[in-house]
Amino acid sequence: MWYDNFREQVINLQSKTERDQLEEFLKKQNLSLDRDIEYTVALFDGDKLAAAGSFSGRVLKCIAVDEEYKNMGLSSKIVTHLVNEAYSRGRTHLFIYTKPENKAIFSELGFYSIAEVPAKVVLMENRPDGIKKYLEEIARDNGDKKDSAAVIVNCNPFTLGHRYLIEYAASRCQRLHVFVLWEDKSSFPAEIRYRLVKEGIQHLTNVVLHKGKDYIISDATFPSYFIKEYQELVETHARLDLEIFTRHIAPSLDINRRFVGEEPYCKVTSAYNAIMQEILPIQGIDVQVVPRMVNDGHPISASRVRELIREGKLNEVKELVPETTYKFLLSPEAESIKKHIQSNSQRH
Repeated sequence: MWYDNFREQVINLQSKTERDQLEEFLKKQNLSLDRDIEYTVALFDGDKLAAAGSFSGRVLKCIAVDEEYKNMGLSSKIVTHLVNEAYSRGRTHLFIYTKPENKAIFSELGFYSIAEVPAKVVLMENRPDGIKKYLEEIARDNGDKKDSAAVIVNCNPFTLGHRYLIEYAASRCQRLHVFVLWEDKSSFPAEIRYRLVKEGIQHLTNVVLHKGKDYIISDATFPSYFIKEYQELVETHARLDLEIFTRHIAPSLDINRRFVGEEPYCKVTSAYNAIMQEILPIQGIDVQVVPRMVNDGHPISASRVRELIREGKLNEVKELVPETTYKFLLSPEAESIKKHIQSNSQRH
């Protein structure tokens, strides 16, 4: 085809020259380079960068075409390259966050809409039945209809505070669905976080534990490249995540209540909780904010546990976590995680 005359180039993100050129190109398209990009391909017309696209994990992002080259099929060429590259890495279930005005473009390229925040963002996937299959999976053990509630947690790692929240919620409904966030942007990998929760709540017979997979979106994975203001970013993430929850997840499990722990530390979580209290009741879902469990006058938090691990004070961690979590932290399996925390000052 005619656009084969364009030169295709994989951008070396470690090269300051190439990265600067990419960032300048995206800036002209009113976009920024998302912080976790791992692969980028670009199309050049001579020396001019005409189009580019990237991915991180299984999410395609930062896809843009210069105004001069609009409606020339370059988006299709970029997305096709990214999909083929992702497939070659074993990533076949792919997602795109994009502006709603681009929805038609990606629909033509085989992506299907999951949820949308009008005028802000739409989340799409490359499987027509992706979320349907997830809903079937989580509803498998639902049995007969019961008074159901939900708790969504990250548990990085699972603390006495998390256990208290889940116990409190479980005592106030017939069935409690607990979802563990599934992105691997946390110090403790998803499978381990899930396992620690499972071990820590075995005594609760009315709790159903779920892997959040791709449809419970955390602030660590929500893209920021097309949203300029931080507050707008936080709000858009919350509204998209809650749209998926109210439109898909809650109806499939007959959920009419959601329990959350109060958040004295994290501004992002606090803002999310405020938006949740605004949106969910309109959809017939009650929101109950549960006071945090306190130790020595301070709310128990996973961030405090990680801080103590960073300082090598495991004896103090014992006061903040269930015995199952503490045993894991003493095990050889936890050594690499503890070393990572001790060498890393990041919040998660």
